[in-house]
Amino acid sequence: MAAVNIWKKLLTLLLTLESIPENNCNFKMSFVKIDEKSDFSYHNLPYGVFSTPDNPRHRIGVAIGDQILDLSVIKSLFRGPVLSNHQDVFDQPTLNAFMGLGYEAWRETRRSLQQLLSANETTLRDDVSLRSRAFFHQSSAMMHLPSEIGDYTDFYSSRDHATNVGIMFRGKENALMPNCQSVSLLSNTAPSFQSVSLLSNTAPSFQSVSLLSNTAPSFQSVSLQSNTAPSFQSVSLQSNTVPSFQLRLPVGYHGRASSIVVSGTPIRRPSGQMRPDQSKPPVFGQSKQLDIELEMAFFVGGGNRLGEPIPIERAHQHIFGMVLMNDWSARDIQAWEYVPLGPFLGKNFGTTISPWVVPMEALLPFAEPNTVQDPKPLPYLCHDDAFTFNINLFVSVKGEAMKEAATICKSNFKYMYWTMKQQLAHHTVNGCNVRPGDLLASGTISGPDPDSFGSMLELSWKGSKTVDLGGGETRTFLKDGDEVTLTGYCEGNGYRVGFGPCAGTILPAL
Repeated sequence: MAAVNIWKKLLTLLLTLESIPENNCNFKMSFVKIDEKSDFSYHNLPYGVFSTPDNPRHRIGVAIGDQILDLSVIKSLFRGPVLSNHQDVFDQPTLNAFMGLGYEAWRETRRSLQQLLSANETTLRDDVSLRSRAFFHQSSAMMHLPSEIGDYTDFYSSRDHATNVGIMFRGKENALMPNCQSVSLLSNTAPSFQSVSLLSNTAPSFQSVSLLSNTAPSFQSVSLQSNTAPSFQSVSLQSNTVPSFQLRLPVGYHGRASSIVVSGTPIRRPSGQMRPDQSKPPVFGQSKQLDIELEMAFFVGGGNRLGEPIPIERAHQHIFGMVLMNDWSARDIQAWEYVPLGPFLGKNFGTTISPWVVPMEALLPFAEPNTVQDPKPLPYLCHDDAFTFNINLFVSVKGEAMKEAATICKSNFKYMYWTMKQQLAHHTVNGCNVRPGDLLASGTISGPDPDSFGSMLELSWKGSKTVDLGGGETRTFLKDGDEVTLTGYCEGNGYRVGFGPCAGTILPAL
């Protein structure tokens, strides 16, 4: 019954878009030649920021086929009730100002673009001079970050990924952490760590931590043999503490916006502190477990005031569009540092995104009901139009000696447990303000099958087996010179709505 209701909501939502050109048979075709396998169909029209060799100024463009339409050149053609007074947003070097205009402005822009690009509209089609100034080949353009990203949050929203990682590090019975499950604590006291041993001569770590049976544990035994601050090393959760793997909230952490780069930017192998031998002190060196994370992310459009949450019923009005993301990860650095405050140097050295931001309206025809969330989330996370998107996702790796890239992962965005609206509602429920151009990422996207795992950590099962790239090439983690490319698209009837490549090549450590 719930699924039926969600389908009804989706149908109603799509019917409200009937005035948009893509749903009107008179606007099915564009005068721009577009291959049916192109990511940038007439039904897509993603936004990006580009420059050209003869004009280094950063401009806002829209991708269609193998072309870029420069919106600064045609800004006077946007004459709707909102944009007629805000045409100058298309003169800006980033999308932030346009994003900040809000939901109705985005819809109005999309309607205007599809009309201007339709086969029956003469304004652009028949003006040879205007077309020569407004269109550029993508092959001759350089792409830049779409927005000035003020803040970046990364979520952990794949149940399959969380379960896989949990099994690797904590065992099958304790795969998910308590805030990702249905937790039964039979004591009224607050839980904490019971047995702690701090090692000498190193930054000590909580080496033996157990949550025991049905009582809420507390600090009972602590041996301090060093004056330095402790860090947690391992946590063991006994099975009767956490009876089931049922998710409770979209876990996230604050990432580093300054190291987000556009597709094509090389990534330097990071160095840091790690502890490969648990019987010895930590060491400093270059990461030997450099990994990828297949993710998607959405840009915030209209923001909110500090102290005023965005309710889930209005969250869609604040989500501008989506990109592909590779959240590069140094697993050996991450493993030593991540408890108790989460990732730091294992993550903040580089994050790659695709340059074209696909608007949410372009993705709506590919919406489908989200996975059933059991137990039911708290009221502020519940929405009766809980849908996700059927977006095919791929990861390929090409080593320096390889002639062709090898596909190592085939996944889908629909495998996510939490929706984007839930992520945004949760992010702001405490009054946190978000701003136009902020970026919120999905977390690693893994599916139920091994070939849908979205990280080398999972594909190699923590380095215990190799990933075959063909021609005698194998990997457990990435080597210097490896080029990793993420791609993704929705498949329509004779067209695609895609994202373009999200690529980066590994440079040796300094």
